[in-house]
Amino acid sequence: MIQIHRVGLIARRELVATVGRKGFLIGLLLMPALVLALVYVAPKILASRTPPVHGEVTVIDGSRLLVAPLRAAMDPGAIEARRVAGRRQSAEQGGAGFGQPPPPDLGPPAPTLTLRERPADAMLQKEKAWLAGQQGQAGSAGELRRLALIVIHPDAVLRAAGQPDYGSYDLYVAATLDDATESVLHESLRLALVRARLEAGGFDPQAIDASMRVQRPNAVIVAADGEKQGRRGLNRLLPFILGALMFGGVIMGGQTLMTSTIEEKSSRVVEVLLAAVSPLELMWGKLLGQMGVGLLVMGVYIGLGLLALLQFAMLGLLDPMLIVYLIVFFLISYLVFGALMMAIGAAVNQIADAQSLMGPIMLLLIAPYAMAPVIGRAPNALFSIVASFIPPVNSFVMLARLASDSPPPAWQAWASALIGVGAACIAVWFAAKIFKIGLLMHGKPPSFAALLRWARRA
Repeated sequence: MIQIHRVGLIARRELVATVGRKGFLIGLLLMPALVLALVYVAPKILASRTPPVHGEVTVIDGSRLLVAPLRAAMDPGAIEARRVAGRRQSAEQGGAGFGQPPPPDLGPPAPTLTLRERPADAMLQKEKAWLAGQQGQAGSAGELRRLALIVIHPDAVLRAAGQPDYGSYDLYVAATLDDATESVLHESLRLALVRARLEAGGFDPQAIDASMRVQRPNAVIVAADGEKQGRRGLNRLLPFILGALMFGGVIMGGQTLMTSTIEEKSSRVVEVLLAAVSPLELMWGKLLGQMGVGLLVMGVYIGLGLLALLQFAMLGLLDPMLIVYLIVFFLISYLVFGALMMAIGAAVNQIADAQSLMGPIMLLLIAPYAMAPVIGRAPNALFSIVASFIPPVNSFVMLARLASDSPPPAWQAWASALIGVGAACIAVWFAAKIFKIGLLMHGKPPSFAALLRWARRA
């Protein structure tokens, strides 16, 4: 007869012993610290320590039509507007949808560029000498940095007679010019040339821009249980992310169960424990204690993920039920694989002896995790549907389907969970048989056939 308070004592001992280790605490806190630094601290450091670029750009306009549109394109407000539009477009393509605020700007501030116009017949070598005079550094008496020299070809705006293509421009930059500012120069020149060519051809650039601008709304998924907002960009990553969380939690808890059981068995500590509790109470206590550790780790990383989504204004795209499904399927997978790994730990005397028995279990654990992104892209394929009801891989497969663009109906998810619970009961029953016999046995490690005989005999 299993006594609950004894199981609770063993579970608490297992939880405290694992969580209290320095290695566990460092491993648990190191990754969250790195993620928090990446999400919150790094952008602030980059923004605070990246000085804005202020400098002078010389233009020799051979077309005599580009200075005004180029000056407008190089305005700091226009540069910042283009950056905001680019971030919003990237967010929409990543699944944020129209109407969501753009993510924060993690790059350097927009440069302030002063245009210095030179006549079309200016001597190129003299202007190059002007650019090289300071080597891109600010001069004395508040002189601006000399950043670049732009030479516009005469046919850059109006095509030469008989030529199908327009001319272009030449760009000469100072040695210290950064890549971000050079990209701003190229983008400003491209926009200015397009606008000048349209105006020279008698077209209205604003009307053309408006006709080409199409707002991209987030797709609405229509399913049997109603309508929901699509989040396709995010769903490309969710199957892999959720699969990694489940895999990490299961492998961490399962391997800890196996190694601690082997260590207690080889050091004879288990004989002292069995003098106070039954084998089943010891097994359940260890299993539940490490389950608490896995839930703790899972909670930390779920919280980090929610913080990251909040930081990038994408928290509303996550279905809260996914977190519920993640926890449910994690518990099922943990009971299945954790029980089997603990049974292997009870059956062998050394960690090296467990490697041959761990091979099939690791294959069953790694295969669905590796296939999670593929299943997420084809959630309604016949293979995906069938595999989501076959234990012990059904937990990973169903979670990948739920995180996809076209999640299955809720009844399939809970049916898969019920099948998983049945598989967990069988795995725990099998592990209890092995645990009861193998815990006090020493000698040659058993084979799978021997383990099956133990289970029938117990």
